[in-house]
Amino acid sequence: MATNPYQALFSISTVERDTGLTKDTLRVWERRYGFPAPSRDAHGERVYSREQVEKLRTIKRLLDRGHRPGRIIERSLAELIDLADAAPMDSAPAVLPDALGSMLDLVRKHRVAELRQEFGQAMMRQGLAAFLTETVAPMNRAIGDAWMRGQLEIFEEHLYTETMQSTLRGAIASVPHHGRPPRVLLTTFPNEQHQLGLLMAEAMLALEGATCVSLGTQTPIFDIVMAADSHRADIVGISFSAAYPAVQVADGLEELRTKIPEHVVIWVGGSNPGLQRRSIDGVRVITELQGVGPAIGDWHARRGAQ
Repeated sequence: MATNPYQALFSISTVERDTGLTKDTLRVWERRYGFPAPSRDAHGERVYSREQVEKLRTIKRLLDRGHRPGRIIERSLAELIDLADAAPMDSAPAVLPDALGSMLDLVRKHRVAELRQEFGQAMMRQGLAAFLTETVAPMNRAIGDAWMRGQLEIFEEHLYTETMQSTLRGAIASVPHHGRPPRVLLTTFPNEQHQLGLLMAEAMLALEGATCVSLGTQTPIFDIVMAADSHRADIVGISFSAAYPAVQVADGLEELRTKIPEHVVIWVGGSNPGLQRRSIDGVRVITELQGVGPAIGDWHARRGAQ
């Protein structure tokens, strides 16, 4: 007999990944508010019902709009959905060009093959650099905006992300690699599972002639240090999505900065607000992909002056 999906149970790691709420947050809310109220599996690990995950996702949308957990967490899912629908957004939905609107429509209709074809054709028309800035970046914002407004499901966001990542991996593989400096080590911190930003950075760096070594996501700081030494990295690039806890960004970067040699530069990018909260010596924040070229130019200029 087929399992009823509404009876499915989800691990705390899955809930963290799909809602953007950290495990620590989930445990604190459980103690403080009595929600979520997970059951336990055969190994004593927390597992969450579909209904709890849906409520947590709605709560996350409301938190991103400025609501406080203590004021909303005890409300029913129906009340939270009504609140999310009624709450004004900080801005109106972005008006997308027809081509991008068509891509977003394909995501909603789950037409993966056509979506992949649209991405490929856009990249051929625009070239990789323009594709990154004129298609990928605004599409990322549109996808995030649609999720925030409750117009897109998590699995649909994942469908978009996986399709775009596949497109970018193919594009990166087609860029000639000459092994020229700088050598850039790319990764994210533990609990940062979003890889699309890393691939966008890698593609732009490859176009600028840099040599990239990607560790993928969720690399412990100790291992980043060892990898930077092993690969003789000139630059360590770290990506932070909006889902990563902003309060942990600066502390993690300060720890990393103290553990790698001074001549190794740290570059960081992404949509996380924590990147703007505190400047750190030896850490360069690159807020837009267009900033990669000038940053590479500055690196070569400093290297030539040494």
